[in-house]
Amino acid sequence: MTADLRLIRYFVTVAEEGNVTRAAERLHISQPSLSAAIQQLEAQLGVELVVRIGRRIEITPA
Repeated sequence: MTADLRLIRYFVTVAEEGNVTRAAERLHISQPSLSAAIQQLEAQLGVELVVRIGRRIEITPA
């Protein structure tokens, strides 16, 4: 299954910001919606893309 380009764009923004809340603000969507989208992308790809450390995230090597 190919990943939705919207989900990939969301992931790239999270990676650039290093913070889901700031990424959500930049994308003009709610933080819970963005978190759900990242989880959906992870499920589609079958890999963990981010490690959540409190409010901060780190991108995995995947």
